Amino acid sequence: MMTMKKLMFFALLFFTTASFAQKDSTLSKKDRKKDVLLQTSMGDIVIRLSDSTPLHRDNFLKLVKVGFYDSILFHRVIQNFMIQGGDPDSKNAQPGQFLGNGGPSYRVPVEFVPTLFHKKGVIAAARDNNPEKASSGSQFYITQGKIYTDAGLDSLETFRLNGRKIPADQREVYKTIGGIPHLDQNYTVYGDVVKGIEVVDAIAAVPTSKGTDKDRPLADVKIIKAKLIKRKKHS
Repeated sequence: MMTMKKLMFFALLFFTTASFAQKDSTLSKKDRKKDVLLQTSMGDIVIRLSDSTPLHRDNFLKLVKVGFYDSILFHRVIQNFMIQGGDPDSKNAQPGQFLGNGGPSYRVPVEFVPTLFHKKGVIAAARDNNPEKASSGSQFYITQGKIYTDAGLDSLETFRLNGRKIPADQREVYKTIGGIPHLDQNYTVYGDVVKGIEVVDAIAAVPTSKGTDKDRPLADVKIIKAKLIKRKKHS
């Protein structure tokens, strides 16, 4: 049964998303089975959203359908960590302009799923420092992270996770493809990059500012267009 909190969220989402586009868009069952293509100025990234996080899935799909992400920048890039985008203020932003505070007026309620964790190549929701850990209405990041050793993960559990143990299967992933384990259960993961991880690596490696617009790429990295595409099998 849908809770009153979720019903209120969907009502707010409907009206707020409409304010960012000339027309609202309603999702179909087919939409929820499609992938998202981000056509960036450095190459294509294909994202598959998780059905285990329906609020984040539907929110992202709706924003894609109304063209919200078209011409938005990856405004915060940190190598061996993540690339972040989704701030509408980044459209036509002046060089040196600080970015990262823009987005819809609503938040998306947290959807922590134990099997969705911050391995390399996931999409997760950015957020401000709110006690509910609710997500930004539009800002997201794609993880790059780093590869860990057992000793490194042990240290992380002791000093950053307050004794929380990383599951054995997830430890193996962090030791092979890498990721950002200290973000688990703090930010909602809601999908995976299924094609174009090399583009994520390339974006993460671009030179960035050390000034007031810290971590913004010196040369703009833009999402030219985001759109729904037919789901294909990827190796």
